[in-house]
Amino acid sequence: MTELLITKNINLKTGTVSSKRAEIREYFLKTFRLFEKQFEIFIDDTIFYERPETLRHQIIFYFGHTATFYINKMILGKYINERINPAFESMFAIGVDEMSWDDLNDKHYEWPSVKEVREYREKTKQVVLDYIDNVDFYLPIVWDSPIWVILMGIEHERIHIETSSMLHRQLDISRVKEHKDFNICEDISDTYPKNELLPVKGTEIKFGKSKDGEFFGWDNEYGLHIEKIEDFKASKYLVSNGEFLEFVKDGGYENDEFWSNEGQNWKAYTQVKHPTFWIKKCNGYSYKSLTKILPLPLNWPVDVNFLEAEAFCNFLSKKLSLDITLPTEAMYRCLREQCGIKNEINLEANIGFKHASSTPVDKYKHDNFYDIVGNVWQWTKTAIDGFDGFKVHPLYDDFSVPIFDGRHNVIKGGSWASTGNSELADSRYAFRRHFFQHAGFRYVQSSQKIENDDLYYEKDEIISQYCEFHFGEEYLRVPNFAKRIVQIANKYAINKNRALDIGCSVGRASFELAKEFKSVTGIDFSARFIKVAQKLKDNGVLYFEKKIEGDIKEKKEVSLKNLQLENVDLERLEFWQGDACNLKAHFKNYDLIIGINLLDRLYNPKLFLEDMAKRLDKDGIFIVGSPFTWSDEYVEKKYWLGGKIENNEPIYSYDALAQILNKEFMLVDGPFDVEFVIQEHTRKFQHTFSQFSVWKKK
Repeated sequence: MTELLITKNINLKTGTVSSKRAEIREYFLKTFRLFEKQFEIFIDDTIFYERPETLRHQIIFYFGHTATFYINKMILGKYINERINPAFESMFAIGVDEMSWDDLNDKHYEWPSVKEVREYREKTKQVVLDYIDNVDFYLPIVWDSPIWVILMGIEHERIHIETSSMLHRQLDISRVKEHKDFNICEDISDTYPKNELLPVKGTEIKFGKSKDGEFFGWDNEYGLHIEKIEDFKASKYLVSNGEFLEFVKDGGYENDEFWSNEGQNWKAYTQVKHPTFWIKKCNGYSYKSLTKILPLPLNWPVDVNFLEAEAFCNFLSKKLSLDITLPTEAMYRCLREQCGIKNEINLEANIGFKHASSTPVDKYKHDNFYDIVGNVWQWTKTAIDGFDGFKVHPLYDDFSVPIFDGRHNVIKGGSWASTGNSELADSRYAFRRHFFQHAGFRYVQSSQKIENDDLYYEKDEIISQYCEFHFGEEYLRVPNFAKRIVQIANKYAINKNRALDIGCSVGRASFELAKEFKSVTGIDFSARFIKVAQKLKDNGVLYFEKKIEGDIKEKKEVSLKNLQLENVDLERLEFWQGDACNLKAHFKNYDLIIGINLLDRLYNPKLFLEDMAKRLDKDGIFIVGSPFTWSDEYVEKKYWLGGKIENNEPIYSYDALAQILNKEFMLVDGPFDVEFVIQEHTRKFQHTFSQFSVWKKK
């Protein structure tokens, strides 16, 4: 890869505002160009509409996604007020990691032309550059700085530089061409070094970076976690294709003894017999790199998912009569510290597109080991979770929390395609165990028993409070509000085919609506809330932590049974993450829409209200309720409903709402007040009254 597009991570503490502005500008432009260069390996633009991985979108989605990310986050942070293309910024917004709310239904998309997306990207580039050139910020840069949103967009795009290279590698080789800037390593051998276990001294590992650190970090990197690691042994090399071939030849894929239940299910579904980038030939295997087919390089690291790596470790345990496993995240950190690697910057390793492929496992030595950093990511057996004190970043609450589910394992060390934050010691990325990345593994021998936290236990204080007042019969002595919403909905809904619950939070009202309606859609902007609702739907039970007094807490349980939902067909209920002010086009033809306690949290409530009529069928009912507790924290004052004088008369919030809805709705009932418990902008839950009104589409 040309050095012209690879640049160092931005140090957030050094220099002047002027020099840092220029540095960020360069970092943004190089990132933007490097991402686009990934798509130059296609033989033509028709490839943008192919889908090399069934669990991902068509490639055109990702081409648009990284640009819309900048605009959506800048809108959310109220750094800009105008969208470039609302349709694109909805279509390309969400859908990356096989979450239940990732919409992979092709019928819901009418993909634009590549030309249109390129033009959109250029417009986005100009918006971002104008912002960088004019925004006021100070040093050091911290995560509430107005320039942080740009760094977030840049690092997000650098993630997609790497994940896109994986998608492109999964294309049929006839769909891509060689490229001068993507250099495939030529050091290929039909022999491989013999691996061995070398000692690693145990130590106490301290995780968690500070908010005033030198480099950008994602929310899961902050907080504190301390773990004591005993002495162990680790493999000198990453597991090579040659070493893994022994597992394949010995029938490793056919022998269920080595595979977890999850691994066996994956094998049965995929009918896999060898690593995904090996190509079976009559006399052996070939190997698929990014842009060409090679003889199987036995001296390169094998590319596998977690399930395959885990099975190999079980195979080797039996073969050697030793306790061989994948390392934990803490063991990996212990190993890198022993090798004296404090930071990857300027480290000699196969990272940052030094090659556009792996390299031999014995090429880059780090102390007595090889490839502690780079070549391929290294799977760990640690399921990602937040450290003590974890807090989501308000601009990106769906980066980490949705993957705190016990199904995503941490990968460490970076790969040949890693740049930016991915190169740093503190970075914490995780993938589903059956997903492919440029990832392989090294193994360890250890007798230490690792205790795993219950990752299905909601410990986030705010989420737990929402669970408590949504799923209990009352909260702060106020009867359950979700039940009362549904009582009102049932009273006025003329037809009961399809219902939409916008701002559904953790989903109680959506669940209650499913008792009456044939189809119910719950949408919330927060992935944290959607995750809770989906978890209850999938598992039938949910646990959360209730704070009693001081540090005293208790574990609470919610189940479908105690909500009287055990006999309800929940296949009729779906949850999606979405922006209420910019919903995807296919969310329409509803008989009922409810939007409760939502208006004064939307960045443009008028836009939301004006959109509702087209989402409803004939005789459709819209029920809206709000306490109208306006705050600049959520809504810029110029977008508040009411709060002004016209013809010497004050315009109150409800009057402003009615002015908007009267154009396409008839008032059926209201306004009337209903007592609720609501989270105020002070982050406290308190009694309040929500003003309800019921409207029928004209």
